[in-house]
Amino acid sequence: MVTGLGTTVAKLNELSYTLAIHIASDRTFWGSLMISSYLSPYRARRLTVTFGLFCLISLVACTENKQNNTAQQSNPQPLSNPASEPATEPEPQSLGDNRETHLANIKQLTFGGQNAEAYFSYDDSKLVFQATTRDAAKQCDQIYSMNSDGSDKKLLSTGDGVTTCSFFYPDDKYILYASTHEGKKDCPPPANFSEGYTWRLEKEYDIYKSDLDGNIVAKLTNEPGYDAEAVISPTGDKIVFTSVRSGDLELWTMDLDGSNLNQITDTPGYDGGAFFSPNGKKIVWRASRFENDAEGLAEYQRLLNKGLIRPSSLDLYIMDVDGSNKQQITDFGKASFGPYFHPSGEKIIFSSNLDDPKGQEFDLYLVDINTKELERVTYTGDFDGFPMFSRDGKKLVWGSNRHNEKPRETNVFIADWVE
Repeated sequence: MVTGLGTTVAKLNELSYTLAIHIASDRTFWGSLMISSYLSPYRARRLTVTFGLFCLISLVACTENKQNNTAQQSNPQPLSNPASEPATEPEPQSLGDNRETHLANIKQLTFGGQNAEAYFSYDDSKLVFQATTRDAAKQCDQIYSMNSDGSDKKLLSTGDGVTTCSFFYPDDKYILYASTHEGKKDCPPPANFSEGYTWRLEKEYDIYKSDLDGNIVAKLTNEPGYDAEAVISPTGDKIVFTSVRSGDLELWTMDLDGSNLNQITDTPGYDGGAFFSPNGKKIVWRASRFENDAEGLAEYQRLLNKGLIRPSSLDLYIMDVDGSNKQQITDFGKASFGPYFHPSGEKIIFSSNLDDPKGQEFDLYLVDINTKELERVTYTGDFDGFPMFSRDGKKLVWGSNRHNEKPRETNVFIADWVE
């Protein structure tokens, strides 16, 4: 989710085509590491690598990574182009690869445009996600909900600005998401490559609480600069998000009403796209680090002062919810983002381009937190990212370029999870 890194798949998709330029991050990632094929807002909302991420957060995005109006919206509208969905959905067996042994009964939930960063409600019956539909008047991400079978798609954000990184509250009556709609109603301008492949930190992003009719009921952040890539603890007491309020892109926690702020990272570099463990005691996130790289750090800070990031690589870390006991989980020198805890709390699923020498193909992987044993989950030749397990551990939802009707489109897929 930077867009997420929580910004994003479209950006990650671009990344796969511009890898020779730079590796980028969430969501958003809806953040930017998502190779140019969505990560942020997400939107996120995609990680760009030269990763071509986060988004996407986005991811790096929350990068990346993988657009709301302060006016309340009481009558959410359906997705703008339902006619673009095929009359007959493809057979599940045509959507996978026989090496994807953890995935059964794969089903495509969206059809066309850019769709990613789909996250389950606490009762697993619904999903909230960000999307740019093919015929949308404004070609930037908005927040939608749908049933977990893909039915009843509804617009929840205002339709103004760009949005990223949505997530359900534990009571399933509200969601939160980041939006620029109060400060900037139009979509951001096209990417400017004068600084190479970079992801723009929209300074108008703030985090809002909305009901499921699209009415904004609270504004949770109100600081100048980027606030996005927010998710809620399964214990229902904390929000973790990415903010530039300290002068760097750091992780912060706050109570559900936006109070009791606490900065939990402080190492120079991008920190974003965080998620809680099933018991709410741990946090996993993606980060760029510049130990023994003074030149890289100086370049990162120069771009940050211009409201840009260009993550050269992203790795995964975990820590206690108060910021203590930080531990690096991956060290691939690649673009890894979109981490989410396995229901056991002992493994992490994430997206990375680690098996592609060109850095263009992103797949899902599982890593054991203790042994660091790595297992590949997906094998399609394009992008797979932004995974989330259902609360009961029986389903996996993620964004993918597989089976798309048009090049570089990203859709949401769901599958039964097989241990």
